[in-house]
Amino acid sequence: MSDDAAIDVVDVPEKSRFEIRVDGELAGFGDYSRMGDRVIFRHTEISDAYEGRGLGSKLAQGALDAARAAGHAVVPLCPFVASYIERHPEYEGLVDQECLDYLARPRGS
Repeated sequence: MSDDAAIDVVDVPEKSRFEIRVDGELAGFGDYSRMGDRVIFRHTEISDAYEGRGLGSKLAQGALDAARAAGHAVVPLCPFVASYIERHPEYEGLVDQECLDYLARPRGS
């Protein structure tokens, strides 16, 4: 990946995921579900060929920025997205903590 590579994060609602593309090639994705005005991030994956280039962080940032622009709260069940939010407190206000606590607790409790 060159320094001048075009990197785009796009929402692909028919696949329920955000995709990150490098020069038009799919490099990774972040699966989500929608629940009302919430975006529940479930899993983030970067292709092996693109590992170690910071694309996971660019994907998380792009997805969170899109949620913010749409006025949606986020529920980071994906450990990568949760960790990204912890490292970037400017996104903490997007988290629906009550919903996160509910969905993260063990079944039957």
